[in-house]
Amino acid sequence: MNHRRRRLLAVTALTAAALLLAACAPTSTASPSATPRVTRSAEPTPSPTPTPTPTRVVQTAPLRGTVVQDAAALGPALSAKIDNHPDARPQWGLERTDIVFEELVEGGITRYVAVWHSDVPAQIGPIRSIRPMDPDIIAPFGGIVAYSGGQGRFVRMMKATDVHNAIHGGADDRFMYRTTKRTAPHNVIVEARKLRARYATLAPPAVQFLFAPRGHAPIFGEDAAGMDVRFARDSARSWRWDAGSAAYLRSQNGRADVDASGKRLRATNVVVLRVAIDWSYGIVPRTVMVGGSDAWISTGGRVIHGRWSKQSQTSPITLTNSASGEIRLAPGNTWVELVPTSGSISVVG
Repeated sequence: MNHRRRRLLAVTALTAAALLLAACAPTSTASPSATPRVTRSAEPTPSPTPTPTPTRVVQTAPLRGTVVQDAAALGPALSAKIDNHPDARPQWGLERTDIVFEELVEGGITRYVAVWHSDVPAQIGPIRSIRPMDPDIIAPFGGIVAYSGGQGRFVRMMKATDVHNAIHGGADDRFMYRTTKRTAPHNVIVEARKLRARYATLAPPAVQFLFAPRGHAPIFGEDAAGMDVRFARDSARSWRWDAGSAAYLRSQNGRADVDASGKRLRATNVVVLRVAIDWSYGIVPRTVMVGGSDAWISTGGRVIHGRWSKQSQTSPITLTNSASGEIRLAPGNTWVELVPTSGSISVVG
């Protein structure tokens, strides 16, 4: 009896000790509502999408055949009647033209129809009055024509085309002024860039001449040093090939022809057209531009004898060889000499 009692007391004592130890154990300080930490692998940071490089559209200047910046292939052509009287020389802007036409006017002297598109200077001039052949020359280019006026019948002929007429003394007079560096009437200057910007939404010109591919001059024709032409007794012009600059250098009446900056006038292509003259306007000669005749095309130090033709007022001039294939020019600027049948044309060299 005493033995069983001692075992019971021992068990009771051990149980009490276990409870006392449990009560004295330290408790956790974590809040029962704390969210357990979850370990996650790092998510990759997405790489930014690269901005695509704009693709430059290769543009070709329609009047030069050269590769140009996009803006230079847009916008309208600006044509102008440029004075070539000795008192008007040297002129402003001729060295930056795309195409120049030289035509016979009264008294055996010449004037220019100059066309700018891919490289328009700030000022051009001096400008003079319109003539009866000018609508046929300018209409294919569209855009704008600047001139100082003219006989009413000639002005009406020019206004009958789709070309915007900017006439000195008219609505666009704010783009023109008289320079003190020349005497009247050889002193009307056009602020070309401002005038063209005013009508920037007009369509660019159509291609006028075909150009050789890959920027090379055609390989056909005969080697020649250049061309000599004469419009009248006192209107002699010459062009000489300069291989160093790959251009033809211009002279008038035996003297180097320069612009207002002193630079020699030059052309990549010189196109000489034999033309008839209509005298139905009295003393004012009208170069007949719709039709065709002989042509001499100088480019790359060679001369090709062919034919020119123009089907209507708005159509461009077509140049063909003896096999009726169209002649291509070298990419660059072009001067077109409209030599009357009474004048002379000579291939040099």
